[in-house]
Amino acid sequence: MEQTAPVAAAEQPLIRKKPLIISGPCSAETEQQTIETCTRLAATGKVDMLRAGIWKPRTKPGLFEGIGTKGLPWLKKAKDLTGLPITVEVATAKHVEDCLAFDVDVLWIGARTTVNPFSVQEVADALRGVDIPVLIKNPINPDLELWMGGVERIAKAGIKNIGLIHRGFSNYGNTEYRNAPMWHLPIEMKRRLPDMPLICDPSHIGGRRDVLQSLAQKSIDLDFDGLMIESHIDPDNAWSDAKQQVTPERLAELLDSLVWRQETTDKQEFLTALEKLRQQINHLDDEILQLIGNRMAVAEKIGTYKKENNITILQPSRWSEILERGVQKGAKLGLTEDFIHKYLDAIHLESINRQNRVMNG
Repeated sequence: MEQTAPVAAAEQPLIRKKPLIISGPCSAETEQQTIETCTRLAATGKVDMLRAGIWKPRTKPGLFEGIGTKGLPWLKKAKDLTGLPITVEVATAKHVEDCLAFDVDVLWIGARTTVNPFSVQEVADALRGVDIPVLIKNPINPDLELWMGGVERIAKAGIKNIGLIHRGFSNYGNTEYRNAPMWHLPIEMKRRLPDMPLICDPSHIGGRRDVLQSLAQKSIDLDFDGLMIESHIDPDNAWSDAKQQVTPERLAELLDSLVWRQETTDKQEFLTALEKLRQQINHLDDEILQLIGNRMAVAEKIGTYKKENNITILQPSRWSEILERGVQKGAKLGLTEDFIHKYLDAIHLESINRQNRVMNG
């Protein structure tokens, strides 16, 4: 038993705990602010790992871009005082070297870095020969392959323990949140990488305190493995991202309000009922796909008539008619306008592609 215990511990990296709760200030501003925030977070008994921004990539020059390397000893002191591991965002090889020098336990790559393969590769090269967990945030723009590319570059550097952070995506016209959740993208990453931890950053998705709880709960219901939420002893006067930070005590209240659900159960009654309902969904999906196939066959016939009569594929008035009719019909069936638009957009694009092949094939 004495021989196997260390091996078991080594096989359970820091980022594998579920749920994994990471919290701390957006930015380390002063030693007092960093230490007090971290010790108050530790006192809640609900935080597994401490975070703080040391280097802050900002949209415009002149804004607070982080305290720099001199903040790392503050975070190291917080680690020593609380016994909790620490995690820091890195964007360059020098960042990696400095973090390792100050005993940082977990590194994460931010959204502005993930979007740049050259930067990710620089971090990856600095990590060769190092055994440290790395979390990778989604890129700013909704590009799943860039996110996957970041994972692959870090993995090729020899890093075994890699996790994902969903922090939302920049989206033109998005007004509800700071960054659009686009939940289907992290869900697809989870499908591709089912054994890789996936945690949610509702602070950066929401951009404000009042939506943190609902976003956190949504991620939990989608079987995310944890949360990264920013906390500050005086959020309103934080040097960066003041609107999205909460006090350690408010964070504890928020976490207490969440309902953590399990992915499955061994209750036979539930499993039997679920299987019957899933079979119904399978049959309905088959019928829907058959109907869509039939619709595309009709679209191709229309394409033939348009070709014979030298008519354009796209007719805006007809497309507007389809949208309006679909939204009205969908509302009666309890379907949201957003869903109807996305569904009909996909159908319309496929119809155009089919007609284009008919006319130009």
